[in-house]
Amino acid sequence: MLQDQEGLLKSSTPLKFADGTKTYEKFAEEYIQHKKGYFILGPSGIGKSYFVRHQKVNEKHWIDADQIWRKARAMPIGAWWENLPAIEAIEQQCDIITVQAKKIGFWMLGASCDWLKPDAIVLPHWQTHVRYIKKRELNYDGGATTENLDQVLRHRAQIRKWAQTGVPKFKSIDSAIDYLEKIYKNEMKNV
Repeated sequence: MLQDQEGLLKSSTPLKFADGTKTYEKFAEEYIQHKKGYFILGPSGIGKSYFVRHQKVNEKHWIDADQIWRKARAMPIGAWWENLPAIEAIEQQCDIITVQAKKIGFWMLGASCDWLKPDAIVLPHWQTHVRYIKKRELNYDGGATTENLDQVLRHRAQIRKWAQTGVPKFKSIDSAIDYLEKIYKNEMKNV
């Protein structure tokens, strides 16, 4: 069986490119499309999904990138991040989908990135990050757990490298979003 009940593919299933118009139209029914797309990268457990779920109904600007990646079948079912050899290939697939989603004006928060330069990164203080992960374990909805803290530290180190290339780094999702939204408003004044 190549897929589960949600239509998500196993990581061993080969992918092909297809017309994603209907997939993106579905997201446009719920989320606001902008003239310019953004992608904020942050490790598992910093509150990306929480932030997205708690946006006002009529003001949903930010999408949990996992949703787009899964609908586009770039991200497989299960705890794929535990299969270290598969991570790079899956993140490359997610990068391709992120490029497409940005082109049509979606703003996304996600933890997967290989070669695509993010617009901002979020790395909270380590103790804060661990506290968030512990809190999420009380009502677990996926992602890293305290059993995976070594892997989370490695992922943070990978994400931190983007700051060395000029990507703005923030300690909170809110501060990264405020920064990008101000840039967007200024750019739209000049259009």
